Amino acid sequence: MKKKLLALAIAGAFAVPAASAMADSGNVTIYGQMRMSYDLVNPGYANNTANGNVDSHNVNKVSDNSSRLGFKGTEDLGNGLSAIWQIESAIHADGDTSTLAGRNTFVGLSGKSWGTVLLGRHDTPYKMATRSLDVFNATIADNRSILGEGYANFDGRQRNVLAYVTPNMNGFTGMIAYVAGGETAYQSSQDKGNAWSLAGVYKNGPWFGSLAYEKHNLGAFGTGTVASPSATLPNLSNKDEHAWKLGLGYKWQAFKLGFVYEDTKDNFGGTTGANGYVNPKNSSDVFGHHAYSFNGAYAFSNNALKVAYTQSGDAGGWDNSGAKMWTVGIDHHFSKRTTIYALYTKLTNDTNNASEIGGRGASTGGIVSDASINPATGALSGASLDSSPSAFSFGINHKF
Repeated sequence: MKKKLLALAIAGAFAVPAASAMADSGNVTIYGQMRMSYDLVNPGYANNTANGNVDSHNVNKVSDNSSRLGFKGTEDLGNGLSAIWQIESAIHADGDTSTLAGRNTFVGLSGKSWGTVLLGRHDTPYKMATRSLDVFNATIADNRSILGEGYANFDGRQRNVLAYVTPNMNGFTGMIAYVAGGETAYQSSQDKGNAWSLAGVYKNGPWFGSLAYEKHNLGAFGTGTVASPSATLPNLSNKDEHAWKLGLGYKWQAFKLGFVYEDTKDNFGGTTGANGYVNPKNSSDVFGHHAYSFNGAYAFSNNALKVAYTQSGDAGGWDNSGAKMWTVGIDHHFSKRTTIYALYTKLTNDTNNASEIGGRGASTGGIVSDASINPATGALSGASLDSSPSAFSFGINHKF
């Protein structure tokens, strides 16, 4: 059955994002993906007394990489207006607990002349603006191991979303979303958290470009905020963090290239732990950073060779707190629905950083960082600091 892409999913540069809403002539469509891999992972812990003095060894894993099952449908209301809905759930095929409606789940209205409005849980415009520019998206080598870092995830899927998407205007589409974060901040003394995310995306022939911005306003602890302050840091309430990024893509014959640049900032710094985080650099910005990612692919026959490099500079609070990651891989397409792949990836942390492969991406086969910060002193600890995690991954993806 022929499917057409909803306006909210136009963020894809070279491929249709599988999590996007689809519309068809039937009332209900069942769809999904199974994405599994066998990973040989080395956590690469630094044997350093200050960072935990921990040796490491390899671990073999069977990992789910964002498998999902969805139900979606439309109703033609006449005069170019349609009702749309989707319920999409994560499937953790490696045996972990799955979550009903944990992925993009919403109901809304779509009109050819005025765009789309939806309510529910959905990827933010900030996330959708560049997901298609990662050739290792939803694997252990996802570039969100470095990009999107913040107190809350910038490259995320938010609950309590009200979103609007413009119609496609000669290749340009605008997206804006409001996240109602402080739904239980009923007392006048409680700050109400929320978030705003917006993006503009342009796609014309081989060219793709996007510009996105997102801001998280932290509300009072325990009020259902976008990024709830912890019990030990209640006075992060009424603080905020924001980010912007630029995405560029180009496809020429068998080649495609992608580039993403990101800048994040926050005002979490304080003179004592009670007011926020102590910042060793004595400034308000604690986690803000500059980061970028290059990647490319070359297709031949039923195969594709892929490479990627991602790097972040020092965070606002600490020197020597950047990271870099490089990946090489090959895909083999048996069909449009079934692909196998192999890749190798390595992430190298600076002394005061603890990013992990598979972090915030879809893979559950990554390294879970154990790094922590003492908010009162600004001291960092954990075996993952200064680590160099790496992995070989062999996977299969099937769409249905």
